Amino acid sequence: MPAGHVKAEPWFKEGTHRMRKPKRWTALLMLVAAVAMVLAAACGGDDDDEEETPATGGETPQQDVKKYDPGASDTEIKIGSCYPFSGPAAAYGTIGKSVEAYFKMVNEQGGVNGRKITFITQDDQYSPDKTVQCARSLVEQEKVLFIFNTLGTPSNTAIWDYLNQQKIPHLFVATGASKWGADPKSHPWTMGWQPDYQSESAIYVEWLSKEKPNAKVAILYQNDDYGKDYLEGFKKALGAKASQVIVKEASYAVTDASVSAQVTQLKESGADTFYIIATPKFATQALIAASQVGWKPTILLNSVSQSIPAVVDPAAQQGADLSDVITTIYIKDPGDPQWANDKAIQDYLAFMKKYYPDGNPNDGFNVYGYAVAQTLVEGVLKRAGNNLTRENILKQATSIKDLRVDVLLPGILINTSPVDSPNPDYYPIQAEQLAKYNPSAKKWDLFGEVIDVSKKK
Repeated sequence: MPAGHVKAEPWFKEGTHRMRKPKRWTALLMLVAAVAMVLAAACGGDDDDEEETPATGGETPQQDVKKYDPGASDTEIKIGSCYPFSGPAAAYGTIGKSVEAYFKMVNEQGGVNGRKITFITQDDQYSPDKTVQCARSLVEQEKVLFIFNTLGTPSNTAIWDYLNQQKIPHLFVATGASKWGADPKSHPWTMGWQPDYQSESAIYVEWLSKEKPNAKVAILYQNDDYGKDYLEGFKKALGAKASQVIVKEASYAVTDASVSAQVTQLKESGADTFYIIATPKFATQALIAASQVGWKPTILLNSVSQSIPAVVDPAAQQGADLSDVITTIYIKDPGDPQWANDKAIQDYLAFMKKYYPDGNPNDGFNVYGYAVAQTLVEGVLKRAGNNLTRENILKQATSIKDLRVDVLLPGILINTSPVDSPNPDYYPIQAEQLAKYNPSAKKWDLFGEVIDVSKKK
C-alpha cells in the first residue's frame, strides 16, 4: 500500500446483468408485497423491553428510490479523507488506518445496503496548505461523495469554506474544536464528532474548583486554532477568576523541535497545576520535561493526547512522573481489565486482529477510528438507503437519535439535529468522564460520573 494514499478498493467487479422488465402480473405481485411491507412496518413499534442495539431512530430509508450524486452508484460509495500519516502529528495517522480497516470489514460483510465502500485518503502531513490540496483532489479528481474524518483543527479550518461552498458533506471531523457546532447555519455541511475542546476545559475547571480551589495553573498550548480553542474554553469557564488562577502561559508551534524551554518557564511561575494542551509528540515532551526540571504539579492532559502507547508510555520510558495526571475519557480503553469481558471490546479486539494486525489494539486512536467509522455506517450510510445524494447524507448525519456506538462509555449516546430545527445540534457526543492515570497498572482509572458537557457550554 503506497504511503500517503490509502485506498480500500471494492472487493467486487461490477456485473453486466440487465434487469428484465417484469411482466404485468409480476409487477402487481410486487406492488401487493410492497404495500404489505409498509403496513407491517406501520403496525410495528419500539419494544421497550428489547436490548438497545447500535442503530438510530429516525425515518426508515426508502430502498425503492435510487438517487445518486458523484461518488455513489448501485455498487459503490466513495469517501475521501486527509490524515497526517507523516509530519509532527503522525501519531494520528493510525486513525485513518483503523477507519480503513473498519470499512474493509463492512465490505467483507456485504457492504452498506449492497454497496461497497471505497475509502481514499491522502497524507496532508498536518499542514493546512496540503489539506487544501488533498480536499480539492478528492472532490475534483477522485469525485468522492463526501469528506469524512479529516484530522486537525487548522487543517479542517483551511477547507471548510471550500467544502461548504461546494455543498460537500464534511462529516465527523477528527477535532474537538467548538467552532464545528457553534454556528452550524454558517457552515451547515461541516460537523464534528467528539466532545468539543471548550467543554473539556470546562470539566477540568469544575474539578479544580472542587478539589483544588486555590490552584495556580500554568498552561502549555499549541499556538494555532486548536490550542487557542482549549485555552479560550478554560478562561471562559474560570470567568473573572481567570487572571488569578492562570499564572503563566507558554505556546509552541508545530514546527518547533522541543517544548523543554517552555516547560522550564512554566515551572518557574510557581504553578502547582500544569495544563497540557498539545498534540501527542509535544505532550510526550512536556511530560518528560516537567520531570527533568524537578517539577511535580498536578497535570491536566488534554484528551487529544491521552493515548497510552503514543504518549504516556514513551514519557514513562524517559522517566516522566505520571503519578498525578488527569484527563477526560468517552471511549472504553481496550487495555483496561474492567472491559476484559465486555462484548464490544472483544469484538473490537477481534476486528483489530483480523483487519488491522499491524496496529496496536490498545492505542486509543485505533478505538477512536473504529468508533467514528461505526457512527458513519450505522448512523448515516445505512439510513441513507438508496438516496445517496450529498443533501441526504447531510440530512441523515444531522438527524441521529440516541445512537449507541459499541465502544463508547456506558451512558454515552450520539444525537444531532439539523439547522432548521428549533435547537440545531452539531455536537454528536456531549458526555465525558474524568480519569486518573495509574502508573502501576498502566491504565486510566475512571472516577466520578459521566458528565454531560452540553450543560457546561
